[in-house]
Amino acid sequence: MELVERHHAALVRLAQSFVSSRAVAEEVAQETWLGVLNGIDRFEGRSSLKTWIFRILVNRAKTRGEREARSVPFSSLAPEADGEPTVDPDRFVRAGAWSSPPRPWEGEPVERLLAGEARDVIDAAIEMLPPVQRQVITLRDLEGLEAAEVADVLEITDGNQRVLLHRARARVRQALEDYLS
Repeated sequence: MELVERHHAALVRLAQSFVSSRAVAEEVAQETWLGVLNGIDRFEGRSSLKTWIFRILVNRAKTRGEREARSVPFSSLAPEADGEPTVDPDRFVRAGAWSSPPRPWEGEPVERLLAGEARDVIDAAIEMLPPVQRQVITLRDLEGLEAAEVADVLEITDGNQRVLLHRARARVRQALEDYLS
């Protein structure tokens, strides 16, 4: 029960990036827990238990998404084109320094930063990310998995994981910066 309480919400959140609705994501998470119960005797400890559970979820969510014939534009699954800037180039001067640096947060009213509004902005920005970026930032920043674990769970290279995480964080940071402006 402790495992379910600790990880269920995260499993549902991650499953949502593979399937068409929250209801289906809940079903996938339930199927994952059944898989964990049925397969716990086969857990070999080559990864953490958390990573193993997330791997089961990803496999089930992928299968379920395919079974539902969910249509996703191929372009949203592929990494963005190389050379596309993550940060607007106009924010830099010729020598590479910031022409308009990110606004410091010092002096922001604590209430504003701690309010649920900022969290809502972050959650909305994450929701708007392409699926693979959303999966990577969810596993790394919300669930605390290590880079190698995320690469293993999502079956991507470590380098691709780093690029996807960087792009996801840049988009979330920009949304938060826009909100605080």
